[in-house]
Amino acid sequence: MGNKEVDAFMSEGPNKVDFTTSDLAAERREAFEDLFPGVLADGVLDASRLGELLDTPVAQTADTRERFGLMWAGKQEAVRSLLKSSRGALVPDLENSIEFDTAQNVFIEGDNLEVLKLLQKAYNDKVKLIYIDPPYNTGNDFVYNDDFSDGLRGYLEYSGQLDDEGKLTSTNAETSGRRHSKWLSMLYPRLVLARNLLSQDGVIFISIDDHEMTNLSLLLREVFGEENFATVLVWQKKKKPSFLHKNVGSITEYVLCFLRNKEMTFPFSIDVTTAGKKYPFNNAGNSLSTLTFPAGYVKFGRASATYEPQDMSEGNIVTRLLDKVVVREGVNVDSFKLEGEWRYSQSKLDEIVAAGDPITISKAPFRPNHVKVGGEVKKMHNFLAPATYGIGTNEDGSAELERVLGASVFDNPKPTSLISTLVKAVTYNDPDALVLDFFAGSGTTGHAVALLNAEDGGRRRVISVNIPEPTAEDSAASEAGYKNVSEITLARLGWVATNVDGATDQGLRVFNLCQSGFRAHATTEGELDLSEATLVDKEPFMENIAAEVLLKEGVSLDARWERLSVGGDDAIAADGVVVVVSLDITDEVVNDALTLKPRVLVFLEDGFAGNDAVKANAFTRARNTGITMKTV
Repeated sequence: MGNKEVDAFMSEGPNKVDFTTSDLAAERREAFEDLFPGVLADGVLDASRLGELLDTPVAQTADTRERFGLMWAGKQEAVRSLLKSSRGALVPDLENSIEFDTAQNVFIEGDNLEVLKLLQKAYNDKVKLIYIDPPYNTGNDFVYNDDFSDGLRGYLEYSGQLDDEGKLTSTNAETSGRRHSKWLSMLYPRLVLARNLLSQDGVIFISIDDHEMTNLSLLLREVFGEENFATVLVWQKKKKPSFLHKNVGSITEYVLCFLRNKEMTFPFSIDVTTAGKKYPFNNAGNSLSTLTFPAGYVKFGRASATYEPQDMSEGNIVTRLLDKVVVREGVNVDSFKLEGEWRYSQSKLDEIVAAGDPITISKAPFRPNHVKVGGEVKKMHNFLAPATYGIGTNEDGSAELERVLGASVFDNPKPTSLISTLVKAVTYNDPDALVLDFFAGSGTTGHAVALLNAEDGGRRRVISVNIPEPTAEDSAASEAGYKNVSEITLARLGWVATNVDGATDQGLRVFNLCQSGFRAHATTEGELDLSEATLVDKEPFMENIAAEVLLKEGVSLDARWERLSVGGDDAIAADGVVVVVSLDITDEVVNDALTLKPRVLVFLEDGFAGNDAVKANAFTRARNTGITMKTV
């Protein structure tokens, strides 16, 4: 290759793998500009122009002091934490994984804020159900310390109770909100990121008790929108009430439920009736209306008959046939109209016809019935208890965990029956759904989903995330050998993968949150600086490099891995992306990699050091064959 060709390549060249997490603010600005062109000019929002386009008054500065909404000290810091990009990576833990290359269930050890950021590209709009059981903020269960964690001084600064010199502006310092503020600041960015991951018909359930139930409800309304509030479920957590409260005995907790898009969700149900149940159209007491039944659709009790227009009312049932009906081969030849007090509207009748459910009329006088072929979805109610849906209590959850791990190593674990009921209620029509729990605790969600799959033959997958919170030195968990809570989670999920029917086939992929294996300068778009290595380690682990690149390319963590050899070097392929882990890329390596025909082919930048001609040739050949080549 001549110098001119190399120069041309250097000016164009392959794309870089983008190692930055999603810039939520930039994405929202872009979407906003698409909806309202001209409202953002030179990076400044023209509120007056926006008000004109929406035909809505714009609040003036004086009006902004008193508004309905949830505010707390440190909220802006929480927003900044949300917008800050992550430079972390999810590194495979092959030792603790079960059939890593083909596993579909995932466990991630690490702070869930960073993990949620890393999941954005691969899982946006893909998670059907999220269940979390976050810290209840009771004063002794709070371990998430983000950059914006506010001690007393920080809280006083946020709430305007300290001047520039650090002196109190009031003799009565208000500190009671400090704990609430810290808790809200912890949850806010995580919930925003979680919402992005939910599919349009997705649902989030969050367990909570009285301490933060009100604040959490307001926070969820801000993140998901008031219109996407679904319900508050009441769960009986104890068989006998606890009388620790000064005034009443406590026996219940709550599960708050919000939707990604209310218009896209289905009724929650854990009980679908058998097919073939009849539902009459008539409903005495409704206002009179006329329905048009389509030709050739209604099944009659006689093979052939003719009915003239007539009043078919009888007793308190009003029915008037407005057209002549001719029946041949058991169905009506032409469309006809019936007037009556109907439980169904014309649009509902049209939906029944579109769904193919039969409509029958056995004889005269006409009393049409709708036969629900697919069975009826019966909506669940909002009280979750042993007496209603057979849902267990905390005592049952503790007994389950002790049976699995041989000791009571976790305080008040949720029973699998609670989580499996919630999952079934949302995924009864989607048995391959993806479930996420980023406060995984003892691993109840993964266990519950496996049991539900075994019950109904589903293939639901679970991503569980837990922080390595140290166990107390004198605790049962520590005495049992668990140094941190995530070890408990992993032990239970490992037990599930080897003991629950069907779970073995789905395996378990384990990842640990670590720093990126690439230096920061490698992510700069258009930069082609070969003077310094892009890799942090001179001899990196193949799986670590591949896992980081694949996730950044939008490949899901449960995509099947295929281990390959290209020109004698290692490569890993998943979901159409091939990552070549070679520090000495030759033409032979390039040739073998191109024969795989991936949609995206990724090489290590360090592998091309001093070989611009090989790199340029690889890029040209990839482009000519329709393969996107990238370097990292």
